[in-house]
Amino acid sequence: MIRLLVIGKTGQLARAIAREADPAQFALRFIDRQACDLSAEPDVLRDALSDPIGKADVVLIAAAYTAVDQAERNRCTAFAVNARAPGVIAELAAAADVPLIYLSTDYVFDGQADVPYPVTAPVAPLNVYGHSKAKGEARVRRRQPRVVILRTAWVYDTTATNFLTTMLRLAKTQDTIRVVSDQIGRPTFAGDLALACLHVAKRLSLGSESAYGTFHVTNSGDPVSWADFAKKIFELTQNHEVQIEPILSSDYPTAADRPAYSVLNLSEFETTFKFVLPKWEQGLRRAVHPT
Repeated sequence: MIRLLVIGKTGQLARAIAREADPAQFALRFIDRQACDLSAEPDVLRDALSDPIGKADVVLIAAAYTAVDQAERNRCTAFAVNARAPGVIAELAAAADVPLIYLSTDYVFDGQADVPYPVTAPVAPLNVYGHSKAKGEARVRRRQPRVVILRTAWVYDTTATNFLTTMLRLAKTQDTIRVVSDQIGRPTFAGDLALACLHVAKRLSLGSESAYGTFHVTNSGDPVSWADFAKKIFELTQNHEVQIEPILSSDYPTAADRPAYSVLNLSEFETTFKFVLPKWEQGLRRAVHPT
């Protein structure tokens, strides 16, 4: 039985881990915001987290400040949650000799590439959210060498506010939806990402030194634009009344700049962990047609 401590409870990934974890293999404990607000001062975090971290076999940081546009005006909170708090958690994990998993993002890159980003590519964030996550990566690496950093992208499920649920909501009142077509990536179903995280946690619980490092993990398959992802959503939900109008990012200005190319090279994760996530179309099908 692997004692997995998940920092976070209500986010997409934490909820997916609760659904996907085999109760015969994992004893899960979730730390929600009421138990520990990650924007709190370091001493408060230490008081709240030192005991549960000390009782865990693996710690996974699933909570984050993910409101990308709001982060532009809430910089201090974004850095507190995404960088300072993970640094404290890494420090506590190192002191307790507990391996750590930290979820990061494609937003640490500038999106100017034209081939999938390898894990060794230099980080060059375009926005506050990306900067805060890059800083979080650096802090956890420095404070806990026994860490797996998992960069992912375009995460969605069927309940949170995300691209999938936004498309389904807009389809109730609009016949035509304008969607950006010049941002490219691989959509990642939270359920598939959760299975990858649980697989990593198993490896870490066995004390595998070769597992530590930075990896990229998303659903596999051919990269797609947001507009084409939207078309696939309505194809699978058999909503043929809605039309997708492709637009440029410049036609839909946002407070935070987004990378135009968010495709991550998955080879190191797949080779190291012997785990390949399904193609993104399969992940979407599992999301909208759960068995």
